[in-house]
Amino acid sequence: MENLNIVIAGAAGEGVQTIGDSLSEALAVQGYGVFTWKEYESRIRGGQNRYTIRISEVPRNAPLTRADVLLALNNGAADKYKRLLKKKGILLAQRQYNERTIVIPFHEIAEKEFGKKIYANTIATGALVGILGMTLESLRGVLTHIFSRKKAEVLKDNFKAAEMGFTIAEQDCQGMCPWKLPGQQSRHYLITGNEAIPLAAAYAGCRFIAAYPMTPSTGIITYLSKEQERLGVFVEQAEDEIAAINMAIGASYAGVRAMTATSGGGFALMVEGISLAGMTETPLVIILAQRPGPATGLPTRTAQGDLLFSINAGHGEFPKMILAPSDPQDAFHKTVRAFNLAEAYQIPVIILTDQFLADSRFSHESFDLEKSSPVYHRADPSKIKNYKRYRLTDDGISPRLYPGQSEHLVHADSDEHDEYGHITEDLLHSAKAMAEKRSLKFKRLKENVMPPQEVGLDDSDIILVGWGSTRGALLEAANLMTQDGKRAGMIHFTELWPLPGYQFPDGKDLWVVENNASGQLARLLRSEYGVDFKGAINRYDGLPLTGNYIRSWLNDKN
Repeated sequence: MENLNIVIAGAAGEGVQTIGDSLSEALAVQGYGVFTWKEYESRIRGGQNRYTIRISEVPRNAPLTRADVLLALNNGAADKYKRLLKKKGILLAQRQYNERTIVIPFHEIAEKEFGKKIYANTIATGALVGILGMTLESLRGVLTHIFSRKKAEVLKDNFKAAEMGFTIAEQDCQGMCPWKLPGQQSRHYLITGNEAIPLAAAYAGCRFIAAYPMTPSTGIITYLSKEQERLGVFVEQAEDEIAAINMAIGASYAGVRAMTATSGGGFALMVEGISLAGMTETPLVIILAQRPGPATGLPTRTAQGDLLFSINAGHGEFPKMILAPSDPQDAFHKTVRAFNLAEAYQIPVIILTDQFLADSRFSHESFDLEKSSPVYHRADPSKIKNYKRYRLTDDGISPRLYPGQSEHLVHADSDEHDEYGHITEDLLHSAKAMAEKRSLKFKRLKENVMPPQEVGLDDSDIILVGWGSTRGALLEAANLMTQDGKRAGMIHFTELWPLPGYQFPDGKDLWVVENNASGQLARLLRSEYGVDFKGAINRYDGLPLTGNYIRSWLNDKN
């Protein structure tokens, strides 16, 4: 089995995510690599959403579009998404559509057998397990975990519902469903970006987050609030994003590693606070989970439209860093790195994610924590006689103490200041020296930036250049192009500001690939490196890039 792609479709409130999560967990128990992504409308009830599950023997963390199996929980979902079915795909629906439809009236069975429509979800999950040739035991284990806090009767009824769906699908599948998914020895860790980031923040020593809920970043503060006692991070839901960033700056000034999380509209409100952190040289980590704009835009879809905004956020000139992780494991290590660098250089560090990375579940065979560890850069007050908060140094980084730590007085102000932190109008000496101090930190920071990942450059004629969460799609596209007889490689950036010293290969066709309309990475790389691209591949309809999308574009142009 190379790949199987399952699409679960239905209205908001029908249990699409419940079915998808349950099946994903059962597949992981069976030892398969699982990758999931969600497309959902900005509404609590109604509409049509889909949850897509890619199954492979080893993790393939990139989205697919065409479906081997489509589960439609209502007729509207079947009408909307049946176009995704492959020629020999199976449609699991409540009424007959064609000869490759397995009819199971989920809601009717649930009402008749259990008196509650909610059991339709478990019936549907059992049916998918039957269609895929899995064992029912794998699902039973997942159901036991889900309903462990419910009454024994609830668990018993869910076992029965799953078995009913399984039996019907298994019988109707005879001669139609070729798949068998027996258990494998391998085990994989399933995790989303919005789970990896809060875990990493706690591991990195973060002890405070203030945020205002805004999709798709909300999962970060939600996760931390649920796990507050275990992770030890104090969570504050602020009244708005302006308050959130200022609370985080205040906590950091007081000596605590702190962060905030938002999306584009909330980040726009935080911009003045970012300048405040720049002027006061206060460490701060900001998660910017991107979605299509402008304004409210498409709040539940994905995009890479805020790269240049994040680089230029804040009035005046001051150093900041922009990171853009590629998957949850990378997000974990980039988050730890963000806290370390924010404290080392006393700067704001912005981590760019997006709805795709935030909500998708990735399979990792291992989660190597030892690759990263928290590193602290606190000054020792006992070794300081005359404390100057903004003392001029060779690298632009001053010794940092926090108020109440010692007998030393700690000054901070949003105005320009002298070495002690006192407001100044000394243009000839202090103002010039402080501007140069901040510029010097930026130069030192640039030396610490990691270069892009290179894959297959020497043997390739076509090089795909991208950033952030598109890495899986780029790798898959490169493999597909190579199968087509067009050798392709990849250059992928996860640290975008400041950009590292880097030399693009000569004599290659460079194609920049982005989830935006204007080609923001292309503009940035042209301005910083003077590099020329043969063309750009852009997707800006709110859906993630896929390997086949990139391949089709390239085949049309070549």
